[in-house]
Amino acid sequence: MTQETRIIEVRTLPDGRVPGARRRLLGAGLGAAVVWSVAPASGLLPRTAAAQATWPAKPVRLIAPFPPGGTVDVVARMMAQKLQDAWGQSVVVENKAGAGGNIGAAEGARATPDGYTLVLASGSILTVNPHIYAKMPFDVNKDFTPVISVSQGPMVIVVAPQVPARNLAEFIALAKSRPGQMNFGSAGIGSQVHMAGENFLFSAGIDLKHVPYKGEGPALADLAAGAIEMVPGNLAAMLPFIKAGKVRALAVTSAERTPAAPDIPTVAESGVPGFVNVGWFGILAPAATPRELVERIQRDVTRILAQDDTRQRLLTAGMTPVGTTGAALSDAIRSETQNWARIVRERKIQPQ
Repeated sequence: MTQETRIIEVRTLPDGRVPGARRRLLGAGLGAAVVWSVAPASGLLPRTAAAQATWPAKPVRLIAPFPPGGTVDVVARMMAQKLQDAWGQSVVVENKAGAGGNIGAAEGARATPDGYTLVLASGSILTVNPHIYAKMPFDVNKDFTPVISVSQGPMVIVVAPQVPARNLAEFIALAKSRPGQMNFGSAGIGSQVHMAGENFLFSAGIDLKHVPYKGEGPALADLAAGAIEMVPGNLAAMLPFIKAGKVRALAVTSAERTPAAPDIPTVAESGVPGFVNVGWFGILAPAATPRELVERIQRDVTRILAQDDTRQRLLTAGMTPVGTTGAALSDAIRSETQNWARIVRERKIQPQ
């Protein structure tokens, strides 16, 4: 063993975490070579590698930054169930709503980067909120490690039962005859639902008042009750209400009709040519989560998304399994944020 090699014994707490002072020492680079619990000559694995090999040794938190009833919650619970089966440990979904998903995402960003806290994020949290909120509680580029893109799907323009429009063209004509007199609900300022609405209003040339809720579920409940006129919600959350006749679907925002609801026409074929608006959902880990754990989670989610029952559940809900790598997810975030910056600027969207 050379004199340059430093041997540092890292004692862990009962739950596998490194005590704060020693963690700071290692983070400062004093143990930047391999950190061994005993001399390398013994042939034992590094303590950190051993800890990762036994992960997860306790329940994993999966933060859903919106309340129950919305698509983020639907996807989070679906993935939690499958990951729990794969890992042999509980995966607990925690709904942390508010500020367009910022509150839940911020809690995930502040969590210990040990693989035991993950975030099921909607794309808007990462690509829209930074352009709306003057002070963000986290840095999208520095505080997260993108793990994997899980699914994507179209939005659907749905209206309350008492709205007289039977199709999208009639709804657009009705809105033009009543500028600023009708309301549309969303999952909160900057949410995918909100931005889909703003994008649709801009493209259709109509004016509706925005009513932000703390999540997609509450907005949908008020729509069914007739308190608001329209919601451009994620198809996955809207389908049960559509099938039950509690709301009326006018058009989906995908480029083509969706197999989950083939009778619903697209916005593009209903009078707004070229209109496409797709929402997506991905898993994030706190920055500095060990690369081996990130890759392990990515591999496990990829396998889950390839399972026939998972694919069928997503397709039935109007979503498509994605499964891209964390690097591809990072590229998508950078690309999409430019498009939403333009919409935020042109629609003059601000927090209320």
